[in-house]
Amino acid sequence: MSAQGPRQLALALEHTESLAREDFLGGPSNARALALIESYPDWPGRTAVLVGPEGCGKSHLAAIWATDSGARLFGARTLAETHLPAALATGALVVEDIAPGEFDERALFHLLNLAREEQAYLLLTARTTPAGWDVAIRDLGSRLKALPVVALATPDDALLRAVLVKLFADRQLVVDESLVGYVAARIERSFAAARAVVGRLDEEAMRLQRPLTRTLAAEILRTQEP
Repeated sequence: MSAQGPRQLALALEHTESLAREDFLGGPSNARALALIESYPDWPGRTAVLVGPEGCGKSHLAAIWATDSGARLFGARTLAETHLPAALATGALVVEDIAPGEFDERALFHLLNLAREEQAYLLLTARTTPAGWDVAIRDLGSRLKALPVVALATPDDALLRAVLVKLFADRQLVVDESLVGYVAARIERSFAAARAVVGRLDEEAMRLQRPLTRTLAAEILRTQEP
């Protein structure tokens, strides 16, 4: 046993991140995507694609739209031709995390056709623009290139800070502005990085049995520097 005493293990306490409309934080980086969701059902077409990096808010927007439209939600990897009639039973469907090479091309092609025939609404989410995907079914490639795409961009400083505050609040952590500013200046400008650092700080504060302050955050983050 070291002179510092035994290492304390942090308990993995569950916490929930609200996906309600009132908890979505808007800013210049996601304004067009939020406008699309809030304009439903007055879309120019009945299918749209939200594109952006991991953790940028695509799933939150999809959840808001699903609540408003009654849409069912499917992961792209679970989509199969046999699911399609039931998937469109409510007249609206979300297909999340579509990535090239990781979905059933025939299922997606038939879904796009069936949705058009039934005048159903589709919201697809992906990290990259579908027009650039290499697909084996030529007609599917043509359909993907024609889909309207709304991109979510990198958050600005104000939005990143607001997201950090929300993530801390989701874990029932009250932090001051100096801590938020310190963390925001030292992480990648993305929601995924914000989520990761908040989880890290929370776990370390619990393990050390110390309140989460700017000083403690600095100590923790310094250990991650190269």
